[in-house]
Amino acid sequence: MSSKENVAINQLLALLETRYALRVLWALKDGHPQTFRLLQDSVGGITPNTLNTRLKALREANLIGHGDKGYNLTAGGADLLKRLSDLQAFAAKWTASQARKK
Repeated sequence: MSSKENVAINQLLALLETRYALRVLWALKDGHPQTFRLLQDSVGGITPNTLNTRLKALREANLIGHGDKGYNLTAGGADLLKRLSDLQAFAAKWTASQARKK
C-alpha cells in the first residue's frame, strides 16, 4: 500500500473512530431521512452537543446530508456502509463464538 493510500485510510479511520460516528451512519443505513430528535433516539445515549458535532463532521466529509425531511446518507455514505455491511455477519458470528467461550 502506498503512503498516499495510507494517508487516505488513516483520515477515514480517524473520522470513523470518533465517538458515535459509525452509529450515526448506521442509524441512517435504511435510506430514510431522520430528524435530529429521531436520529438522537436511533443512536441512543448521545448528547445533543455530541450529535451536532458528529453531524457537522460527517456532513463536511460528505457522508451525510440534510434535506427537508432530515438527515440522510449521501452516495458516498451509502457506498461506505455497503462496503462495511459484512461487519453485520461477522459481528453475529463473533458474538456467538464469544458466548461459547463463557
